[in-house]
Amino acid sequence: MSAPVIAIDAMGGDFGPRSIVQASVACLFASPSLHLTLVGQAPFLEELIARHSGVDRSRLLVVNASEIITMDDRPSLALRGKPDSSMRVALRLLAEGDAQACVSAGNTGALMALSRFVLKTLPGIDRPAMVAAIPTQRGYCQLLDLGANVDCSAENLYQFAVMGSVAAETLGVERPKVALLNIGTEDIKGNQQVKLASSLLQAAPGLNYIGFVEGDGLYRGEADVVVCDGFVGNILLKSSEGLAIMIGERIETLFQQNALSRAVGLLAMPLLRRLKADLAPARHNGASFLGLQGIVVKSHGSAGVQGFQSAIQRALIEIQENLPERLHARLETLL
Repeated sequence: MSAPVIAIDAMGGDFGPRSIVQASVACLFASPSLHLTLVGQAPFLEELIARHSGVDRSRLLVVNASEIITMDDRPSLALRGKPDSSMRVALRLLAEGDAQACVSAGNTGALMALSRFVLKTLPGIDRPAMVAAIPTQRGYCQLLDLGANVDCSAENLYQFAVMGSVAAETLGVERPKVALLNIGTEDIKGNQQVKLASSLLQAAPGLNYIGFVEGDGLYRGEADVVVCDGFVGNILLKSSEGLAIMIGERIETLFQQNALSRAVGLLAMPLLRRLKADLAPARHNGASFLGLQGIVVKSHGSAGVQGFQSAIQRALIEIQENLPERLHARLETLL
């Protein structure tokens, strides 16, 4: 396999190019075979790169793009009004074979619209879905969709389940258990789309569908893949991130209340640091757009250096596992 090349939209996200360049340099040091192409305002990016010593410039290229898609831009403007945006140029590099993946922390709606337009979807897929790993009591669960599709039909949910199962397999899960997120586990519970999707999944050959799972069951690790529409998934994801941060801060506050609690805190500190690291949203940052003819990973807009590194690493894993090709092969038998 040739050296992996990832195109980076270097102008997106809340922290902008400084954080993205720092994360990119760190990934190059961590992965000696990795090549990155930073897309954005070239003079500024070159200035930022020059601040880092020891960078192998043969593995770090810069491609100029004169326009930036802001977080407030509508997808229609990204499609028609900014042909030379950093996001679009990065996706074009992927479509033309100059990169094997694209990572962006920019506007989610614009990234989805441009990805569908530039890359197209795999045969049999109506809409791509965003998927990310959620920590559970037993490990991790792949949750999708995370906001790319607010309204979903039963067929959309079925396609998401198939893609999520293949994605879990690429991460080493054998016969992933697939479930639909619902307000109860009984067959009579849920809206019409969820009920119809359940019927479709029950008849799917080779898919390990286990039925409905509730929100608490997701965190208990009852399923390896949990499927829902993007409205529910996005709320669940951001609620989970906020809860993890709040619990960590509450624990730190409790251990600072008095001398006794501080002493106990010192004894428990190694375990608390490990727990905080395991649950840190940055460690699990990076949602993949499944169903495209190419690998696109969306970093959280508020992700810092560590978070953007995680998004790049997710893209690298998907390149190494040939995820689009594996998806295409599996979809041919199930759709």
